Amino acid sequence: MTAAALRPRARAPQWFTILWRNKKARFGMLLLLAFVLLALLAPVIAPYDPRDRSFAGGLPPSAAHWFGTTGKGYDVASQAIFGARTSLLIGLVAGAIATTISLLVGMTAGYLGGMVDEVLSFVTNLALVVPALPLMITLAAYVPGGGSEWMVIIVISITGWAGAARLKRAQILTLRNREYIQAARMAGDGTFHVIFREIAPNMTSLIVVGFIGAVGGAIGAEAGLAFLGIGNPDTISWGTMLYWANTDGALLTGAFARLVVPGLLLALLTTALTFVNFGVDALSNPHLREP
Repeated sequence: MTAAALRPRARAPQWFTILWRNKKARFGMLLLLAFVLLALLAPVIAPYDPRDRSFAGGLPPSAAHWFGTTGKGYDVASQAIFGARTSLLIGLVAGAIATTISLLVGMTAGYLGGMVDEVLSFVTNLALVVPALPLMITLAAYVPGGGSEWMVIIVISITGWAGAARLKRAQILTLRNREYIQAARMAGDGTFHVIFREIAPNMTSLIVVGFIGAVGGAIGAEAGLAFLGIGNPDTISWGTMLYWANTDGALLTGAFARLVVPGLLLALLTTALTFVNFGVDALSNPHLREP
């Protein structure tokens, strides 16, 4: 046999194999990859500069402008393509921050218990009781930043961690008295070492599911805030496209593409994240795995 035949073939990681075998997760991963490529290759794919307003306003869909132009003369297709960057950026960053806050609060409260648990649980319950949308609107009105993307990220992160924190607290309550945790305590390991080196690896599936859910929630929240006119209306995002379409009366004038395109892209992106979550559930539950 040749040396090439004897050389072991590279194998995909087990977690990727489980995800790929799940048909729903595979569809979600491919669809999510398409959005990532759309965002990365936006300057190549987009037919025009998204801020180029040299065209006539309100043009119908044509070969030159796939979905027509806005009331101010921007190309709708170019703005939709570049809008993927804003949605993915805000979704990933805000989702990561919200997941980190929920990890710190939920796991610390569940592991330490006592007064720390009571205080952190009170803060978590308070964040859950307050309606999210009015809270986001209020914070957006007072957080400095001039309507920048980072202001939107901060507002979404502050309002989006509580539900996941409660779930992580409940999970860590079932794990903190396991034998290997007791052994780590007796070995003299510190609190944060036990939480993040002993307990957290056994909650990987829950953490990943929470992160994907936070990303989807952040994408929807950004679109909702932008549609309400909160933030910088000149930002190129699917939410601001819906805002300007509504402001210009696109529905009344028959410019349905201005509403359908960003709305459909938002629906497809959140659908992709939801389908990926099906595969993540299979990582922790063997009964859900495809044969």
